[in-house]
Amino acid sequence: MARRPVAAVAAVTLMVEAVGIALLNWILGLVVDRQQMSMGGLDTDAMSIGTWVAGGLFGIYLLVCGVVLLRTAVRDRAPGRLARILLITCAVVHGLLGAFAVGLVGWAAFAFLMVVLGLIVLSLLGYEAEPPAEPAGGGHDAPSPA
Repeated sequence: MARRPVAAVAAVTLMVEAVGIALLNWILGLVVDRQQMSMGGLDTDAMSIGTWVAGGLFGIYLLVCGVVLLRTAVRDRAPGRLARILLITCAVVHGLLGAFAVGLVGWAAFAFLMVVLGLIVLSLLGYEAEPPAEPAGGGHDAPSPA
């Protein structure tokens, strides 16, 4: 099955996206800082620092999601419960970003975000959650004869 390559491609894509998002927010923060832009009387330094912090945090979030997927691909085992929840939130974020991007950026950004969303969902569906372990007594609940 192609679940390992899908998880690996999704991991690399998320890591590249993390760097891109962090770089984009860094540039936007520099633009706000150098042009002394202000919205609603906010301090330009606060706006640029907020942009850098938000970009860094979002980049770290995407990087962690990429590491989880890379670990899943290397181990060829389903991610744990918390890792699955993290990947589900990442898929939801990409769906929401895609909905916003189609109006603000265009169809190319929407298509990219939907491809990443599809890779994450395929990775989640390719690795089903592991069933709970059976009891040591052979699996039946009948009492043993005395």
